Amino acid sequence: MLEYLLVFLGAAIPWIEIMIVVPLGIIRGLSPMWVIILSFAGNMTTILLLIVGFQRIKEWMARRKQKKGKGESKRQQRAEQIMNIYGLPVLALVGPILIGTHIAAFIGLVLGAKKMNTAIWSAISIALWCLVFGILTAMGFDFFVDRT
Repeated sequence: MLEYLLVFLGAAIPWIEIMIVVPLGIIRGLSPMWVIILSFAGNMTTILLLIVGFQRIKEWMARRKQKKGKGESKRQQRAEQIMNIYGLPVLALVGPILIGTHIAAFIGLVLGAKKMNTAIWSAISIALWCLVFGILTAMGFDFFVDRT
């Protein structure tokens, strides 16, 4: 039970996310179905919190940037390029691989995406990638398991 809670929490943490948590949970011997479901739930929980608290986070980051005098990171620049060229659906779908789901959602919101659209496309993306990582890991792990 504790391991499943850790899957949920790991998926909720930015930069760890589903790309790491799903394969690790399955390789650890946990049920692929529950790992996928809990990873989706954990990641979506923090995405929804980000969307709900977007305005406060945006103001906090602006103050922080002013103090440090820093520009945008390379991840943020890449996300903005994707959003400007392809739009929110592509940003959300490639986010987990290139920049992370949280940054993709935040950049989408900063660049004017509606909160509901961001939530929907984030959910679609997270569900898709949880399934992809889960199925590929389960299939690959089964491939290497001795069946004698």
